[in-house]
Amino acid sequence: MIYTVTLNPSIDYIVHVEHLMLDTVNRMTSDFKFPGGKGINVSRVLNRTGYTSTALGFLGGFTGKFVSDWLIDEGISSEFTKIEDDTRINIKLKSDSETEINGAGPKITPVEQARLEEKLSEVGKGDIVVFSGSVPSSIGEGYYGKLIQLIKEKGAEFVIDTTGADLLAATKAEPLLIKPNNHELEELFQVPLKTKAELLQYGEKLLQMKVKNVIISMAGEGALLINATGNYFAQPIKGSVKNSVGAGDSMIAGFIGNFSETQDEVESFKWGVACGTATAFSDDLATTEEIHEMFKKVVVEKI
Repeated sequence: MIYTVTLNPSIDYIVHVEHLMLDTVNRMTSDFKFPGGKGINVSRVLNRTGYTSTALGFLGGFTGKFVSDWLIDEGISSEFTKIEDDTRINIKLKSDSETEINGAGPKITPVEQARLEEKLSEVGKGDIVVFSGSVPSSIGEGYYGKLIQLIKEKGAEFVIDTTGADLLAATKAEPLLIKPNNHELEELFQVPLKTKAELLQYGEKLLQMKVKNVIISMAGEGALLINATGNYFAQPIKGSVKNSVGAGDSMIAGFIGNFSETQDEVESFKWGVACGTATAFSDDLATTEEIHEMFKKVVVEKI
């Protein structure tokens, strides 16, 4: 079983304004509301590629119900921990440029944290847990480490998709996969990385730190897979980028879904590239049809 954990989900409220002007009234040309959160995105794309997952995390209030109801409508299994505070709303304002206003997130009490931990204690050998996104400020640093230790003691594998100290700490616990983009890799090691050779060098450092598979996404310049079998490069696919939000989550879903059945890292990398690229070229998360069409265009070579 694949589990996704989203500690700080949201409603993503996407607002289009033709020309944003400050200090006056602006009229929307269109708006959309979607369930937000990196782990939730992973579950939604897994579902579209035919893989079952269970979405976990914290949900509360009328906003949490919106997210829960949406997942039910899509046929996605979820066992969220109910909280007293409201799930946040993130505003994505699209005009002449893009502006994001992200909510800080709800207060999570120790009792609510314990309930999630109890649910995660049910995982076992053969399960994969995907930890994605930010941690609510009320929880504090180090919580991912606690959850990772819990599921490792049960024999489960994990994927971690976050940044900073939490990501660095998680590399020591032998994650199955991490997927930094080139900018996140620079931030992790505090060095500028301009060339493919430099990215490979620091990707290999992550292998030395016990990471099993490293995927480095490079936006329009392709992607790299680094693991014990070698280094691989996915050639960039031409197209019009419409949506960078969710592309990385889609890539993780493509990789983990296929890997959970085949244990083939390179084939899973191809599906990851297909899912990530298809979402980047779509208005929302990619559809099943878009993903399968994109897979036909994926070219991966060993380097």
